[in-house]
Amino acid sequence: MHLDTVLSDIADVMEIRRNAAPGSSYVSQLLHEGEDKILKKVIEEAGEILMASKDGNKLQIIKEIADEWFHTMVLLAHHGLRPEDVLMELKRRQNISGLDEKAGRTTA
Repeated sequence: MHLDTVLSDIADVMEIRRNAAPGSSYVSQLLHEGEDKILKKVIEEAGEILMASKDGNKLQIIKEIADEWFHTMVLLAHHGLRPEDVLMELKRRQNISGLDEKAGRTTA
């Protein structure tokens, strides 16, 4: 697994586990339990990032952000999306001022 493909590789595994029995993998369990369970994990991990940051523990910050990214990827999988979709959006924003990008957002 190369760093430049790690998100895609994880997404591939998540897609395989989507159809597995809920007791066979954590990803399958989350996907079968539905969006509310996944969202709960995303917000829980966000809180853990905040606490690690306040503590100033760099290793813990890395671990909690990894957990957050993982659970966010489960949320993407739930919606039939992939990390590449997010990376494409980040690429689109790359040479746009953050203030200009934010001002151009529409509310749905």
